[in-house]
Amino acid sequence: MALETPVEPRKSGTPPRVQEVENVIIRFAGDSGDGMQVTGAMFTHNSAIFGNDISTFPDFPAEIRAPAGTLPGVSSFQLNFSSYDIHTPGDQPDVLVAMNPAGLKVNLKDLPRGGYVILNEDAFNEINFKKADLVTDPREDETLQGYQVFSVPITNLTYEAVKPAGLAKKQADLCKNMFTLGLVCWLYERDLDNIIDRINVTFGKKNPQMAEANKLALQAGFNYAETVELFHHQFRVKKAKLPPGKYRRITGNEATALGFVAASHVIGLPLFYGSYPITPASDILHELSRFRNFGVRTFQAEDEIAAMGAAIGASFSGALGLTGTSGPGVALKSEAIGLAVMTELPVVIANIQRGGPSTGLPTKTEQADLYQAYFGRNGECPVAIVAPCSPADCFDMAIEAFRIAISYMVPVFFLSDGYIANGSEPWRVPKIEDLPRIPVKFHTEKEGFLPYLRDERTLARPWALPGTTGLEHRIGGIEKEDGSGNVSYDPLNHEKMVKLRYEKVQRIADHIPELQVLGPSEGELLVLGWGSTAGSIRTAVERVQRRGGPVAAAHLRYLSPFPRNLEKVLKRYEKVLVPELNLGQLGFILRGKFLINVIGLNKVQGQPFKIIEIEKKIEELL
Repeated sequence: MALETPVEPRKSGTPPRVQEVENVIIRFAGDSGDGMQVTGAMFTHNSAIFGNDISTFPDFPAEIRAPAGTLPGVSSFQLNFSSYDIHTPGDQPDVLVAMNPAGLKVNLKDLPRGGYVILNEDAFNEINFKKADLVTDPREDETLQGYQVFSVPITNLTYEAVKPAGLAKKQADLCKNMFTLGLVCWLYERDLDNIIDRINVTFGKKNPQMAEANKLALQAGFNYAETVELFHHQFRVKKAKLPPGKYRRITGNEATALGFVAASHVIGLPLFYGSYPITPASDILHELSRFRNFGVRTFQAEDEIAAMGAAIGASFSGALGLTGTSGPGVALKSEAIGLAVMTELPVVIANIQRGGPSTGLPTKTEQADLYQAYFGRNGECPVAIVAPCSPADCFDMAIEAFRIAISYMVPVFFLSDGYIANGSEPWRVPKIEDLPRIPVKFHTEKEGFLPYLRDERTLARPWALPGTTGLEHRIGGIEKEDGSGNVSYDPLNHEKMVKLRYEKVQRIADHIPELQVLGPSEGELLVLGWGSTAGSIRTAVERVQRRGGPVAAAHLRYLSPFPRNLEKVLKRYEKVLVPELNLGQLGFILRGKFLINVIGLNKVQGQPFKIIEIEKKIEELL
């Protein structure tokens, strides 16, 4: 957003100027009890309905309730809304809304000079300065020099606005985020109707009094901005030119859940989801539990091991077996995942990655479970691995995970992460008839049946349901005899079965898309990514390309096996840069497999890549 500086106050009685901008990046920041995630989500919903392209980054503390007003308790929500196609929430906010001194202190470093700072002046007092480790009032020293600062008594104005609702002071305090939202809606020429509808849906039936108070606060914030003439002008962001269709705002976890439900529909089998609550995967359990009328069964297990075992049992019985967790949960599931590999059952394991090791950073993002998905089991234990590249892409890759699993009778990892899971973007809702057809055929022929007799093309063994007369067989974790499935300790048979299980995964490459390149098909530099680095890589590469830089980008959504043309693509470039939110796991695998020198750009701070970080590295290599 191109801001005009310096700011001249609006003359009394004159209408605000309207400045048209292509995009705006706004960050709401405050205490974890200030409702910043709700505020951001509602403004995102408003922007999506208006027709902007959107990308969000919610960032919140791991503590259930850190001490109010302290630096560890700061929660923020960043939204990039635009009139053109965007791929990230942006590097720097244009506007920072700080509900208290801690929110200001934590986030001001990201705001460029000239940016807007909207403060809740009622929270700027000696008590809160002390909590935020501030010696002086940032409004009176040089902290805010060079910024456009708007100080508003948000708390007291909220109290006045919600008096008709008859709330106690503690409840009224919960409405100040809606006052702030009304203020921002005026600033960006936004209608309040759809936000009011959201308030009615959220609070209407459960707490009509709170619904009324929130609407009063929302309208009061809007009216305050209009009548007090605080802002010298408004900003207008036009609708984005998106492909025609029906759109909705969707988070990565919502898209993941819907993708798994859609897979159940197109395959024609019930979906079973066994899970143990864990951040940031828990929302998938919450979402899927809403679809019990669509053949979905959810099971909150007593632990991760039980959840994995239940998913295997569901798969054995002819359902779509699914489990979801994060890295610590995968560690507990690892032995049972090996059982799924040995029994060759089509189970999907959704790992929504977070910072590690151990409990690590529960609410922060990381891509450091790739080794775990590849190698985190005993013995030669190959699985397929897919990784969505954006919130909306989670839908397609969830379906793809089950397509691979049932086509090849193999466990499949679905590797998302906290950045994708909690972020949101517009999603064009597909038509049912446009979803892929995924046929499944249970084995019913008794003649010549052997539980480990293999399909010549895929090497998949037959999926024979227990209880089918004449198809009785046993499964288990001890090595199987080729064909019969009987327990076998024969050395040569073991080696044969290990190679068969490996080859089966490799053959998946024959039925996945080849790697596509954005930019020159050969040359000086290729930037290769996977997972949530997609948006930052693409934006950085496009910026350099517009300046004439000889750089290309490619993104992996299939990690085991790799697309069959990956080696050829890599060897067409003098240098290959691989940005990852880890210490170089994909780079290590690529070096070992293709014997090429991969340059890593690695970050493990619990935060996604900024565009500028990748852009600077590209320029350095060029």
